Amino acid sequence: MSPALAARLQAGLRQQHEQQLYRRRRVVEGAHGRRLRVDGRDCLNFCSNDYLGLAADPRLAEAAASALRRCGTGSGAASLVSGYNHEHQRLEEALAAFLGCERVLLFSSGWAANLGVLRALLGRGDALVADALNHASLIDGGRLSGARYLRVPHGERDAFAAALDEAASGGGLSLLVTDGVFSMDGDLADLPALSALCQARGAALMVDDAHGFGVLGADGQGVIAHWREAAAAPVLADVLVGTLGKSLGAAGAFVAGEAALIETLIQKARPWVFSTAPPPAMAAAAHEALRLVQAEPERRRRLHAHIAHFQAGARARGLPLGVGGKLSATPIQPLLLGSAARALALSAALFEQGYWVAAIRPPTVPAGTSRLRITLSAAHETADIDGLLDALQAGLAALPAADDSP
Repeated sequence: MSPALAARLQAGLRQQHEQQLYRRRRVVEGAHGRRLRVDGRDCLNFCSNDYLGLAADPRLAEAAASALRRCGTGSGAASLVSGYNHEHQRLEEALAAFLGCERVLLFSSGWAANLGVLRALLGRGDALVADALNHASLIDGGRLSGARYLRVPHGERDAFAAALDEAASGGGLSLLVTDGVFSMDGDLADLPALSALCQARGAALMVDDAHGFGVLGADGQGVIAHWREAAAAPVLADVLVGTLGKSLGAAGAFVAGEAALIETLIQKARPWVFSTAPPPAMAAAAHEALRLVQAEPERRRRLHAHIAHFQAGARARGLPLGVGGKLSATPIQPLLLGSAARALALSAALFEQGYWVAAIRPPTVPAGTSRLRITLSAAHETADIDGLLDALQAGLAALPAADDSP
């Protein structure tokens, strides 16, 4: 390694350590579920996105194993060459039918899907209107697209209206992009309001529903279905992105919409065109998970009962859940601690007691808002949740007083 590169890397790593922002991987043994063995320690898992408890379901494993025997391990090439397997086609068709849309296109990851869509649809002369707390993949995809990037303070309707007016003044396509469920705060985008703003101004709407798909809506169709049911308001999204590695317990992602959108992505979405297709076995596992999402609605009912129980227990113990005084109606339950040091200390104390809850620090969240991102699953037991609540109460009481350090 060149001395200049080595010096730069070491200086950067020292700074990460000094600011309590250094990240380390932990090794998990066995299937990903409610209980895990992490770095040699048995613990209850409260930091996963396996919201419906499907990641370790043996029926998914059997679907994948059957596909492995029939189709082998890899796809061998990109989908436009020889990688598009019958399992991919079956899953795309099943997802389209479930969501009630014309077409679906599978991607290897949510990151690839968001970059692919934004770079395929936008260019110089266009404008992207984006919520400030959007996922990093939406931020990077928007910046790489070459479009004018208009960043809007989180959830501020009037600021969205002003940004859309500014976008329209420049000509070209205006696209408003938002998370459906914000992954660190757990709150929902006000899609009825955003949809109405877009329709009034001739703008398109893109929703990344990574954390709502499978969880929200009476049938698990996601955040758009939730708003249609809860607000009886029309939500017209031109582009819907969802993932298969969270509620569905598999891997990969998809884009859903009209046939013209999907055909355009097939022609122009570079992360899709130039990537080897996902393994057929993963598509088979996700297809089985989609069947279970529809066949076993009790998973969602149990999950939402856990959310209510956790929040009631937190309130009784005086735990400061939520962001800005607002509680999350999703499995994502943030507990803000301010500094990275406090978040790390509480996470470590919980781990010593057998609870794995990750500390989330900048740049994933804004400076001064480091937190524990507690996530609930249908696989949890009520006793698991009560134990975590007691451990949180004791851990918070033992922490040093809050300070203003980032």
